[in-house]
Amino acid sequence: KAEKPKNQSFEIMSHDEIELLLAQPNLSTPKGLRDRAMLEVLYATGMRVSEVCSLGLKDVNLKHSYIFCHTGGKERVIPIYPIAVDCLKNYIENARPTLLKGQTKNPVLFLNTGGEELSRQGFWKVLKRYATDAGIPANITPHTLRHSFATHLLENGADIHDLREILGHSDISSMHVYTKYLKEKMRTNYIKHHPRA
Repeated sequence: KAEKPKNQSFEIMSHDEIELLLAQPNLSTPKGLRDRAMLEVLYATGMRVSEVCSLGLKDVNLKHSYIFCHTGGKERVIPIYPIAVDCLKNYIENARPTLLKGQTKNPVLFLNTGGEELSRQGFWKVLKRYATDAGIPANITPHTLRHSFATHLLENGADIHDLREILGHSDISSMHVYTKYLKEKMRTNYIKHHPRA
């Protein structure tokens, strides 16, 4: 079950739940290839769902494994892991042409089944369906993956200043919510495992 940090308003998915979610799309269909690529990008980058939906083909650099994200007049470069690169490549080469429905000039990366830009609501529905199929609680949202991405990176030793840049937060104080959660988790684990606690 997704963990809700004490005194916090957001959920964090476990690594196993992330893997279960990513395994749901049917990779034998164009829509499934698109969905897997979208979910991988969301978890690989921690981007907001609106940022993912507005990505263009030109924003993806598969050769060097990064994505350009444009928000509020600012641009950030976000690295992506090899599995996400492979899923994007597979989607772009084998599914996106089918979803284009014969159009040639749509610059948007992720398309709906009508060949148009996938909406935030469309993404939300996709995620909800896969979360349900995977047996993950129904309160999972695209922002849950963003929070999970940030928390998992910090748990594994990522630099908080680098993570702030990746997430697009202008102020380091906005990261307090994650560090507070990790401190509470450390305290809980200490009490759970120390023989005299």
